[in-house]
Amino acid sequence: AKTDADMIVFSWLHFMSETAKILNPSKKVVLPDLKAGCSLADSAPADKFEAFVKKHPDHIVVSYVNTSAEIKALTDIVCTSSNAEKIINSIPKDQPIIFAPDRNLGDWLIKQTGRDMLLWDGACMVHEAFSIDRILDLAAENPGAEIIAHPESQRHLLKVASYVGSTSGLLNYVKNSPKQKFIVATEAGILHKMQKDNPEKILIAAPTADKTCNCSECEYMKMNTMRKLYLCMEYEQPEVTLNENLRKKALKSIERMLEITAR
Repeated sequence: AKTDADMIVFSWLHFMSETAKILNPSKKVVLPDLKAGCSLADSAPADKFEAFVKKHPDHIVVSYVNTSAEIKALTDIVCTSSNAEKIINSIPKDQPIIFAPDRNLGDWLIKQTGRDMLLWDGACMVHEAFSIDRILDLAAENPGAEIIAHPESQRHLLKVASYVGSTSGLLNYVKNSPKQKFIVATEAGILHKMQKDNPEKILIAAPTADKTCNCSECEYMKMNTMRKLYLCMEYEQPEVTLNENLRKKALKSIERMLEITAR
């Protein structure tokens, strides 16, 4: 959230670059491809979500960071997969909660915290693509391999996983585990850093139901190519901009998250 740079080049997804702009209004934020969206963020259109929230005025709204600025502006507290449990546990037990947009992460949080939450029906296409049957077959072919998964995955996959955690959690788990072989159920790009950090370990991308590909990749992440990154830095375009009123509303939910996690 703090940088001395005048410009932030965010070579990732649009909602992340929006978040950078929300936190750094005076900085120029650029993204190699403005079309680098997110299927999960797209699963919560602002107009429909606003109508949903209005039907439940007594509920506090907790939204995953993988959302648009418009959704964050309709949210009381933002969370990440790393701090979601802490955020939910910080809310008084008699306070009803809406959790959005990921139904799978929400379902997992209900199990972890024991809280009964009203879930928005959204999901990440990458984490919904995994085939539990193919993963179990792969595990049978690789005795001793541990299945690890991101909580955006579906319930039946999380039930068979030895470890469920955020991206950073998965990276740390593999690094610290005495095990040598892992079947990794999250966006396949994580395996690059995971392998770099653990060159001696065997990492297998969890397979999808579509047998044309043995892994689940985010097409949006792959839109930010090296050429686009070069052009973005050369011309300082395309720029991510936000209406100031919208930015201020969205900032409140992020600041609330930072306040809770700092405790």
